[in-house]
Amino acid sequence: MTRPRRSCALATAILACAPGAYAAEHPAAAHREWSVYNGGPDSIHYSSLDQINKDNVAQLTVAWTFDSGDAFPGSQIECNPIIVDGVLYATTPKLNVIALAAASGRLIWRFDPFRGGRTIGTLHNRAVTYWSDGKKAVIFSAARQFLYALDARTGQLIEDFGDHGRIDMRAGFARDVAGLSVSMSSPGIIYKDLIIIGSSLSETLPAAPGDIRAYDVRSGKLRWAFHTIPHPGEFGYHTWPQNAWRTSGAANNWAGMSVDVARGLVFVPTGSAAFDFYGADRIGDDLFANSLIALDAATGKRVWHFQTVRHDLWDRDLPAPPSLVSVERNGRRIDAVAQITKSGYVFLFNRVTGAPLFPLEYRSVPASDIPGEVAARSQPVPLRPAPFARQRLTEELLTERTPEAHQAVLAKFKTLRSAGQFVPGSTGGTIVFPGFDGGAEWGGAAFDPDTGYLYVNASEMANVLRVFERPPLADSGSAASLYQAECAGCHGADRRGSPGGEVPSLIGVADRYTEGEIVSVLMQGVDRMPSFARLGFGRVVAIKDFLAHGKDVATTPMDAAKDLQELKYTFDGYPQLLDPDGYPGIKPPWGTLNAINLNTGEYVWTVPLGEYPQLAATSAGPTGSANYGGSVVTAGGLLFIAATNYDRKFRAFDKLTGRLLWQTLLPASGNATPSVYEAGGREMIVIAAGGGRSKEPSRGVYVAFALPASPASNQRHEPASSSSGSPR
Repeated sequence: MTRPRRSCALATAILACAPGAYAAEHPAAAHREWSVYNGGPDSIHYSSLDQINKDNVAQLTVAWTFDSGDAFPGSQIECNPIIVDGVLYATTPKLNVIALAAASGRLIWRFDPFRGGRTIGTLHNRAVTYWSDGKKAVIFSAARQFLYALDARTGQLIEDFGDHGRIDMRAGFARDVAGLSVSMSSPGIIYKDLIIIGSSLSETLPAAPGDIRAYDVRSGKLRWAFHTIPHPGEFGYHTWPQNAWRTSGAANNWAGMSVDVARGLVFVPTGSAAFDFYGADRIGDDLFANSLIALDAATGKRVWHFQTVRHDLWDRDLPAPPSLVSVERNGRRIDAVAQITKSGYVFLFNRVTGAPLFPLEYRSVPASDIPGEVAARSQPVPLRPAPFARQRLTEELLTERTPEAHQAVLAKFKTLRSAGQFVPGSTGGTIVFPGFDGGAEWGGAAFDPDTGYLYVNASEMANVLRVFERPPLADSGSAASLYQAECAGCHGADRRGSPGGEVPSLIGVADRYTEGEIVSVLMQGVDRMPSFARLGFGRVVAIKDFLAHGKDVATTPMDAAKDLQELKYTFDGYPQLLDPDGYPGIKPPWGTLNAINLNTGEYVWTVPLGEYPQLAATSAGPTGSANYGGSVVTAGGLLFIAATNYDRKFRAFDKLTGRLLWQTLLPASGNATPSVYEAGGREMIVIAAGGGRSKEPSRGVYVAFALPASPASNQRHEPASSSSGSPR
């Protein structure tokens, strides 16, 4: 077993801290506010509030709702609101930032980064970031390529931050990223006077590099950067081809980070390098892609790292901030960091040294038979805890919902390669199970410091990874062939996008956008989609005509030799293994909620999470479903979670047994993580109900729940409205 490498001098200095320094400074009782994404810098999704408990949770009622009014077809809200000094800060489907009175949901101010203009493409935002020095209070929020700094009291831009209140996240790279998409879906995190950010980037080439960057909270000036694709002389440079940092991209932190404030460590989980499914241009292990990296938060210097997937060919991004936990080992408390994965694994490390706290091994894995590809020979697998999602799809696990469904899926399955984890994609099709969206996803895990239990919700779906040779640009003589070469790898040959809505469908795109807007997106790129300006304006217009009108017009072949980042192979999107009726092609459960004792590595309980309403009446039991968003655990003995894709339910479980204690219907699916806070003497739980991942209409609603109000709690406890609180 190979131990994670680290900077010995810095690790030794950090070890000089008292072993329980962080635990002493942040005891469970301190988690009474929700001022940071996921509940605190430790990202454990925990609240020490206990007014709502197992005895009275059934009495929960709606305390208030707020409708943002800006939902649109396919829009989502993934936001985990933060609450500071009686004010709730959140984002809307169109990435407006809102400040609400936390006790009543009354709007205080609203900031529109697009100034009323039309928004195009998918918009994802999971929270905002709050900073204050006691005199000045700032809300940081990202929209497209810009990071904005807003006065927390008024919602006005802070003029002396960056360029009149914002910084362009495309600036400051060591290479030119003009025309490439750089945005941020998960919020930055604060350490002292720094805001540390990751980025959302294109997952195919060309793509910007995934540098981790720290900015001064007052001025917006760049203070340090860590290169996840190492430059010459930097650690890990030898794990890439020479000068790969000039042409490769991604290896980015899109999921968010955690901070050990007392020790000054920031923990950064990263995703795969571009392109996700073919790496002939990046032969090697590709550090620091797919890695958990501990950095000195003040300087950006590496302390230790662990790479969970070498030379990723399956889009196995680390999907959520790690949980900073404490566990017992031989009667001692050890501060640790727990990282969940899409593959269904939990990695647990000593927080200071990076040493694994459960055994792991490096297993030999198959080679790739795709020309030019060189897969890693081995991959790390933790031996404890057991995976929280099934690892290999066999005939015995195929659906038996109906005989017809079974036979149809079986016939499809027999044409595919299915041999477990880390089997490279193939031209005939390879099963990826758990699928591209996990296992675990961006909702992350909750941790209960009272019991040492880690709670993980998981999806159990199977995807098919089919790799095919893309036509060289020099031979792409028609609009349809250009689409197949440049676009089908994400949106699919059928143009239907990904089932979860992360990659939008292009069916009917001309009904949603003008032809000029389509051309603009293709030329400039947006979110994770790269710019296609390199194809030339005429070819971009041809692709637009193909998408909007089905016209397959001839185009002028281009000289592909000038395109240094053209890859020979691509893939055909994100198809799931489904039965003819559109249900998962595997036996339930299709989604689970799991409680794992991190002191022992044993499972405490597992229950199905979610259902398909059409099947619920006839099913022998809950099937579970795909789920996006996380849970919250409380000192009141409860675990709250929405997340489920199809049933619109918000649920509360007994955290010790997994017994369902309460559930209610939301206006739309709550694909987000709830927040727990106290306002006006009442404990409240708020959840974003945005939908957008199923066929039901999207919404833009926040719903807060509380116990029935007593006469004393009916008194108003609200911050004053801002004099400049009108929408911007």
